[in-house]
Amino acid sequence: MAENTTSGRRQGQVERLRGDLRQLYHGRSPEAVRFQLAMAVVDLLIIAFFIATPLIRERPLFYWLDYAVAVIMVIEIGARMLASSNIPRLLRQPSMLLDLFILATLLAPQWLENFGFLRILRLWSLSQRGLIWERLRAAGYSEWESAARALVNIVTFLFVVTGFIYTFFFRETAGFAGYVDAFYFTVATVTTTGFGDITLPGTAGKLTSIVVMIVGISLFVRLAQAIFRPNKVTFPCPQCALQRHEPDAVHCKACGHVLKIPDHND
Repeated sequence: MAENTTSGRRQGQVERLRGDLRQLYHGRSPEAVRFQLAMAVVDLLIIAFFIATPLIRERPLFYWLDYAVAVIMVIEIGARMLASSNIPRLLRQPSMLLDLFILATLLAPQWLENFGFLRILRLWSLSQRGLIWERLRAAGYSEWESAARALVNIVTFLFVVTGFIYTFFFRETAGFAGYVDAFYFTVATVTTTGFGDITLPGTAGKLTSIVVMIVGISLFVRLAQAIFRPNKVTFPCPQCALQRHEPDAVHCKACGHVLKIPDHND
C-alpha cells in the first residue's frame, strides 16, 4: 500500500513537471516568454561555439567546452520530450532529428569531427521557432519577417559551407588562417565574384564550387526579393488562404473576400 502511494506521488510530481515545462515551452505568459528568450540566448551561444570550433579544436579547452555543450543539449532535449504531448511525433520532427545528430557529434567528437560543420544548422533550427517572429510582429516589424528569414538562411548556408570546405580542403592550413581562406572562398563563390586566387583542387573541388554557386545565388536572389519587393503583410485570407497582401488591402486579390487586416500602427 505504501509503495502504491509513493508511486502515485512520484507520478503526480512527474505530471506536474511536464505541465510546468509545457507551459514554459509553449505558453505565452511573461514567465514563458522570458524562459523562451533565455533559451534562445543559450542557443546563440552554442551556435557561436559551433562556428568557432575549427579555430579551437586543437586546444585542450575544446573537449571541456564540447562535453559541456553536450550536457546542456541532453538536458534541453530531455526537457522538450517531457513537455511534449506526443513524443514519437516530436522525434520525427526535422529540428529534433538535427539536434540528436548534433548531440552525437558532441558526444563522439573524435569519430564524427568531419561532420561537425553540420552543427551550425542549429541556427536554421532556431529560426523555425515561432517566438522570434512573434516578437518581431509585436514590435511592428512584420514586413521584415521574410527578409529576416532569408538572411538567416544565407548566413546558415555560408557558415555550413565554410565549415565543410575547411574540413575537407583546408585542414592542412590549420587555425584562423585556414578558416578565413575557407570563408573567403565561400563568399567569393556564392557571390559569383570568382577572383580565382583561392580554388579547390581536383574534380571534387570543382563539383563543390558548382553546388555552392547554384545554391548560394538562389539564396541571395531570395534575400534580394524579400528586401526589394513591394511591402506586404502576412495575413491569411479566410477564404482562399492567400498569405500576403498589401497593408491597406480591403479585399483579397485572389478571391475577393473581405479582409480585416489589423493595423499594427494603432
